Amino acid sequence: MQCAIYKSRKKQDTYLYLATKDDFSHVPESLLKLIGEPVHVMDLELSSERKLAQEDTVEVLQNLQERGWHLQMPRQEEWPSFKSQPKH
Repeated sequence: MQCAIYKSRKKQDTYLYLATKDDFSHVPESLLKLIGEPVHVMDLELSSERKLAQEDTVEVLQNLQERGWHLQMPRQEEWPSFKSQPKH
């Protein structure tokens, strides 16, 4: 399956996969507002045999087929941990 991959202008390491290049009609408006104007980075031929660095290929394919898009966000364990500091 051919797909198009876009990066977020607002959210670092966040990527939007689309089943059809430049077809954002299936992507929720609230998601598009959150990630900002997407920037096309590449087109990719996906199959269940292909490995992706950050995502489960089968899940990506399923999302593309069912809803036309897939969102890749940074892995939680890569985010810095923030502890609440008491306010004085």
